[in-house]
Formats: sequence, structure tokens, C-alpha cells
Amino acid sequence: MAEGRVYGRNPVLELLRAHGRRADEIAVLAGARGPLAEVVALARRAGVKVSYRTRDQLTAMAGSDRHQGVVARVASAEYVDLAALLEIPAARAEAAFFVALDQVQDPRNFGALLRTAEAFGAHGVIVPKHHQVGLTDAAARAAMGAVEYLPVARETNLVNAVEVLKKSGIWVFGAAAGAGVPAWSADLTGPLCLVLGSEGEGLRPLVAQACDVLLAIPMHGRIGSLNVAAAGAVLCYEIARQRSAKR
Repeated sequence: MAEGRVYGRNPVLELLRAHGRRADEIAVLAGARGPLAEVVALARRAGVKVSYRTRDQLTAMAGSDRHQGVVARVASAEYVDLAALLEIPAARAEAAFFVALDQVQDPRNFGALLRTAEAFGAHGVIVPKHHQVGLTDAAARAAMGAVEYLPVARETNLVNAVEVLKKSGIWVFGAAAGAGVPAWSADLTGPLCLVLGSEGEGLRPLVAQACDVLLAIPMHGRIGSLNVAAAGAVLCYEIARQRSAKR
């Protein structure tokens, strides 16, 4: 498994609090105090090696100067099987809520979507193996710790994965930039998977055809569409809002 880096106070704290992926080393800015003291204390309680470095050394480790004085050396995040993903909602006695991404290629968008999906209660994310950014350090950084809690399945064929979901009784809602059912008019309280398309092309035709329903976000301004991360945030919020209102 390739080695990776997680940097920044909040991402490293979430890494240490989670049980799914253990840090091999926490490198901290020499002489730093305040919020970094919590990082050091948590690392030592977890039995993780702590080392002290200069700011330049941390920048070299992270590949960025935005490390906030702490860098964790970790094994790269692992993907889970789709079958394992499907078991999660039943184990929690909840209606399934998955998010699938169709060739999202910007790690910042991917990370933002992971963070949004985790925040609004998604059980997992499904991505294709090809033409899709993976669980890179940049994506993990943008996710602000969400990769420690939200499982991601990577499938060779996204359309086949969608068909598996449908056979499991999960309704598949695709986000469409054009015509579609207004999201607030659709019933999003049952088991579902929200499918979001790529930054430039949106959903590929075969993926769109595999969806049960296409959703639209009604726009009232002069801009005709939203960035995929923003659209994902709007739709995930609407799913969480409807489910909360039903309880």
C-alpha cells in the first residue's frame, strides 16, 4: 500500500480520532503550542510516533506550505467492496443513502463532495476506476477528515454498479443540469443513490439512462448551472431535510 500524507490540524485530529486508518508518524512544528498540543497528546495516547520538524521540513513532507504545523505519515486510504457498502444501511437500521460520482476529476471537488456526503449522513460513495480522481492526499485534504468516516467503493463499470443498487431496492436519482424533476418535488426519503456527473460534461448518457429519476435544481439567477460540489451540497441537504421532516 502506498504511503501518503495528511496535513493540517483538523484533518490530522480526525485521522487520530478515527479507528479505520492508523498514522505511522505525526510530525509537528518544533516549539509549537496551543492547538498542536492536542494533536501531540492524542497521538501519544494512540501510541503513534511523534517527531518535531522545522517549518521547511514540514512543507517538504506535505508538498504544501499550508500544513498548519502538522503532517501525518499514513498508508493511503483503502477502497471497500460495493457489497460491504450495501450492508451499512441495514446495520444502522436506516434507509440507504449513497452518492455516486461519474468521472469527477478535480480532487478539491471530490474532497468537498466527500465532506458534504459525510456531513449529511450518506452511508458511502461510489466512484468509477477510470477518469475519476481517487483518494489522493489532495482529496483527503479537501475532505477535512471525512475520508476517515465515509467508505468509498471503486467500481470498474459505474452503470453495472447502478444496476446492482437498483436490484437491491435502491432508487437511483441522477443530477441533471437541464430538464428534470425539481429536487424539492421528488420523494427522497426512501433508499436512494444520488449520482453526480463530471465538472464539464455532467452525467454520461449511459449513466443518465440507468437512473430511475433525473433531478434538477431550479435556478432563478442568470447563471444556468452550479459547480458539481455546490450542486452536490444542495441535493444532499435536500435529502437530509426531507428525511429529518419525516421522522
